[in-house]
Amino acid sequence: MTDQPPPSKSRRAFVREAPETRRAALIQAALELIGEAGYRSATTRAIAERAGVTLGLIRHHFHSKEDLISAAYDAHMSAMSDLSLAPAERKDLPPDQRLALVIEANLTPPVMSERNVTLWASFIAQIPNEPGIRTTHDRTYLSFRDRLEALIAETLSAQGRAVPADELRRLATSCNALIDGLWLEGGACPTGFAGDDLVAMGQDRIGVLLGVTLNRF
Repeated sequence: MTDQPPPSKSRRAFVREAPETRRAALIQAALELIGEAGYRSATTRAIAERAGVTLGLIRHHFHSKEDLISAAYDAHMSAMSDLSLAPAERKDLPPDQRLALVIEANLTPPVMSERNVTLWASFIAQIPNEPGIRTTHDRTYLSFRDRLEALIAETLSAQGRAVPADELRRLATSCNALIDGLWLEGGACPTGFAGDDLVAMGQDRIGVLLGVTLNRF
């Protein structure tokens, strides 16, 4: 009997990554179901069927359905935050341009969509009943606001304006509320706005609030 060669590095990596891949598939299945038909559609049986696994595999990776749903919400919000704030990391651009692009990223697909509004509404409705969802909501909201606040501070500083910390916090909260409102309007009624109207409104209103000009670059 000939000796078998040792498994390759790629094969060993696949074996190690397989549990994470299956866990990610369950999270993706939950998000797909909730995005298509709301929270109640994401039963454990439906999630298992959508992911192509057994019910036992859900119990292997998650303590409960609530644990899986909380993980799905965490994954979704983290992905949306990364997409919407990606322009803030463009150090090749001045801060006012980065802020304008962050507003644009929030008010255009893939961040703004009917599916994401459905997901948002479905998860938000569970906050009173699911501590894990509340914890994720608070953490991701505060993280986004803080990163937006840092970009606003950088934008104003580049114009020679020093703003007290408490005022920066109020500005960031107000700007975030404007973005959220326009995002909700556009995602819930995508045919109700022409072209890039929402982006232009967001940049204009936030520019007025901050006292800066945020052009479409």
